[in-house]
Amino acid sequence: MRCDETTRLIDAYIDGELSASDASAVGGHVDACVHCLRRIQAREVLGELIRALPYVAAPEHLRTTIVDRRRPIRSLTHWASAAMVVVAAAGGAGGRAWWQTHIASMVAEQVMTRHVHALATQHLVDVRSSDQHTVKPWFQGKLDFAPPIADLADAGFPLIGGRIDTIAGRPVAAVVYERRLHVITAFVSAADEDVPAEYERTVRGFHEKHWVQQGICFWIVSDLNAQELTDFVELLRARAM
Repeated sequence: MRCDETTRLIDAYIDGELSASDASAVGGHVDACVHCLRRIQAREVLGELIRALPYVAAPEHLRTTIVDRRRPIRSLTHWASAAMVVVAAAGGAGGRAWWQTHIASMVAEQVMTRHVHALATQHLVDVRSSDQHTVKPWFQGKLDFAPPIADLADAGFPLIGGRIDTIAGRPVAAVVYERRLHVITAFVSAADEDVPAEYERTVRGFHEKHWVQQGICFWIVSDLNAQELTDFVELLRARAM
């Protein structure tokens, strides 16, 4: 199924009105296409926002005006844009902040999932080296940006290596460090304007910290204790760029 076909079926898919075969086809496409996934997520958020808005009775003259003019209403083809329109109407800058936090929570869940998957499969790195001058060149030609890599061994956070991973449907650099028996993964990508400049959370024993620095987006995740992970983040922010 193509993106244009999926777009036409989004409403029916969300409302559970598709046949089993069509729903399966849309679901299969969405699993592999981050753009269509975001359209569906934005459509769901749009529905939540609309349902949360207070009901206001329209004045009688509005009905008369609409009937008289009979102008066609141009449909929005990108549900993300529609969601942002409602967000703006519902709260301006506050609404945008809510939207960014919503996106950040979804990305954070993927970050944790990829970190845990790497631990479970013992596939932490594709290039294993404690030398930043070996790891950094390995990423050349594999990404459309140069991931910053810092040598933090002198502070007790030696570099293990790196790999290419996927977050939100796009390739990212996964730079791996360790602290005693704890693995720390730094997912690095080009900055995304839909995600807030800083974000952090603790879920199921894992700490996640996110920030944007000089156009580069960092997501750090580990089961290391919170204070030591904070120390790691401060060192990385100071030395990586």
